[in-house]
Amino acid sequence: MRILVINNISSGHNEGTIYDFVRAFNRDGDEVVMRTTDGHTRIEHMLDDAESFDLVVASGGDGTVTTVLHRLRNTGTPVLPFPAGTANLLTLNLEQPTETHALAQLARNGQTLDFDLAELETSAGTFGFSIMSGIGYDASIMQMAEAGKEVFGELAYFLAAGANLEPQHADIKLDIDGKVINTDGIGVIFVNFSKIQFDLSLTHNNQPRDGKLDVVVLKAKYAVELLPVVFAAMRDRDGSYPGRTDAMEIYSGRQIKVVTDPPLSLEYDGEPLDVTSPVTARILPGAACIVVDDDTRALFS
Repeated sequence: MRILVINNISSGHNEGTIYDFVRAFNRDGDEVVMRTTDGHTRIEHMLDDAESFDLVVASGGDGTVTTVLHRLRNTGTPVLPFPAGTANLLTLNLEQPTETHALAQLARNGQTLDFDLAELETSAGTFGFSIMSGIGYDASIMQMAEAGKEVFGELAYFLAAGANLEPQHADIKLDIDGKVINTDGIGVIFVNFSKIQFDLSLTHNNQPRDGKLDVVVLKAKYAVELLPVVFAAMRDRDGSYPGRTDAMEIYSGRQIKVVTDPPLSLEYDGEPLDVTSPVTARILPGAACIVVDDDTRALFS
């Protein structure tokens, strides 16, 4: 096999487990090409010849994996997410292994499944995301957590949430596939994969292959009002508890434009953006070809 490894050494704690993966994967006749970035070299430029490889391994956090998936969208190029970041929510949602030898075997087997991707159109350009994108409260947490991720890991997100107990409230106008909805709240989240930290599901259904985005409006005025949502998610481990309380409104659609007053900050897959709303999100059905195991295939088929 001939594989291309994109290695983001600025992700997570730079533990170097990707090198263990390469050693576990290699067999006679294989070719492994590794291209490394610390955030300065653009990942997109490393993928110009990616379609000539049997497999692309994206080693880093969710932002790294999403960048690879979006650059290779609709090409059919198999991508293996290698969890080397802080949260690694895509691996969590896929319920894939995290151990290097198991991932090497997964790569060798080469079984794939197509998943939806999404795009975020902003004043600064277009950005792809695979899991979620947030406006307002969610984005502010990502911005505040950025400096502490290297030291505190996932705990940095909860420390940031605890420091933002009274987030900015805004009037929100949604245009979902041509239907206009006027509401208000502290933020909007576009959801493709629904699971967040600690295996909690933001929405009742985790359907990243249905050709739609869930649109979640956070209605609370104070962060503490979202606690019932967390408790509801904890009760929904098996997908049989649909309630999410009055602190959330949930819609779905293929293309969603959001205008807020005042403008609110943005993030995608945990990556803060230095722009504010308005923003348009759209779904890209079946655009990502991801390497999966039998359990993941059964889960999402």
